[in-house]
Amino acid sequence: MMVQVTERDEALLAWLDVVRLADMDAVRWALGALSGAGEPVSLRRAQQWAARMIGTGLLDRGRVAYRDGSIVWATYLAIGKPAPNLFRQTTRHEVAVATVSARYLAQGFTWRRDRKPNSVREHQADGVAERDGVVELVEVELTPKTWQRYQSICQSHAYRLAHEGIDRIAYFCTADADRAVTREADKHLVRTDRPRFVSQHSLDARGYWTGDELGAGAHATAHGRATLLVELESTSEWGESSQVHA
Repeated sequence: MMVQVTERDEALLAWLDVVRLADMDAVRWALGALSGAGEPVSLRRAQQWAARMIGTGLLDRGRVAYRDGSIVWATYLAIGKPAPNLFRQTTRHEVAVATVSARYLAQGFTWRRDRKPNSVREHQADGVAERDGVVELVEVELTPKTWQRYQSICQSHAYRLAHEGIDRIAYFCTADADRAVTREADKHLVRTDRPRFVSQHSLDARGYWTGDELGAGAHATAHGRATLLVELESTSEWGESSQVHA
């Protein structure tokens, strides 16, 4: 059977190369972003897309006990990377990052990995979102860290705000993590930097989005179709369209 792989399919698989894991909620938002809608597609439509990509061998799925529904990832055939281990402690966090990332895409932002730290004092954010020259470091915080760790992280954020052209630091947290992040930012960031550091309670302990949405669609509607900025680390290259035998 010949299956057509569209440009949108390629872009969504490339996004999965960056975030690695996503649930159907994130896929709904990412598909909506790539369609220029600025809002999520229906769950049924997201599931149909996933089933079609699984049929091509470019996508796979699995389940973990603490989440409802499937988690999907791009396969080795798609991105040249082995399947992730769903039972790692970081899986819940990775899926939550994809949830936040997809909502940024729906606002017309691009999304990429943060650079690797240059020293042990630097902190690597969960992602970098950019739109119209505005650059945000994005963090997803499901559990609070120690005050010593937050002190170091705030110092890293302050340096990057001052020296690396970062416009804003945005945290998306559980309730406990939001309180901790806000408290430590108040302590460790100078008055001029503090307004550029924002935190909001958006996630529950499982990593599901439970907060207010991010003004979905406002920017995408004003500026046209949302685009993706990805850093491909595999050797495979996509053309404008391709066909896969399944």
